[in-house]
Amino acid sequence: MVINDVERLNYYHTRDASATLSMTCLDYDYKMTLPELNHLPKPALAQALQTCCGSTAWVEKMRAAFPVSDAETLMDEANTAWNALSEADWREAFTHHPKIGGDVAALRAKFASTSTWAEGEQASVREASQETLEALAAGNTEYEKKFSYIFIVCATGKSAEEMLALLQARLVNNPEAEILIAAGEQNKITRLRLEKLLAA
Repeated sequence: MVINDVERLNYYHTRDASATLSMTCLDYDYKMTLPELNHLPKPALAQALQTCCGSTAWVEKMRAAFPVSDAETLMDEANTAWNALSEADWREAFTHHPKIGGDVAALRAKFASTSTWAEGEQASVREASQETLEALAAGNTEYEKKFSYIFIVCATGKSAEEMLALLQARLVNNPEAEILIAAGEQNKITRLRLEKLLAA
C-alpha cells in the first residue's frame, strides 16, 4: 500500500493501541515521503519505524531524533542508534524476522515469493535443488542451536545457494564474532527498509 497521507497509520493506532503493522522488510509496499514521516504523530511514527527494525530501544532512539532534515541524516541517525544498542537490543530485533525454518516446503515458498528480487534472481531461487533447501533448513536449525538466535543475513538478491554458503561459513564462528556479524547484517536490513519506506 502506498500512503500519501497519514490517515491510515493514524487509523491503525486509534483502532487498537496495541496494533502493529504486519509488514516485513522485503515484501511490504508501505511508502511515504520524508516530510510525511516527519509529521507523523509519535505513536504512528513508532509503528512506521518498527517495520524497519524490531528493537524497542532503537525505535525510541529514532523517535527522539525526529524531525530529520534529509534522508542522509535519517540513515546516519539510524546507524548511530543501532551501534549504541546493547546485545540484548540486537537480539530483540532479530526476533522480528521470520525464521527461514526447518520446513523445506515453507522454505521453498519463502524464497519463491520474495517479490522484491529481480526476475532472474527469482528464477534461480525457484530452481534451487531439494538438496540445497534441505541443507539450508538443517543449517538454520544448527545455527539457532549454537547461537540462540535465528540466522540473520541481508538476503536481498541472494539465491538459496548463496545463502547456504554464507550460513555454512558463519557456523564456524565463535559467539563473540558472530553476534557482531549478525548485528551488521541487521543494520544493512534496517537501512534497506528505511530506503523502501521513503521510496514514495
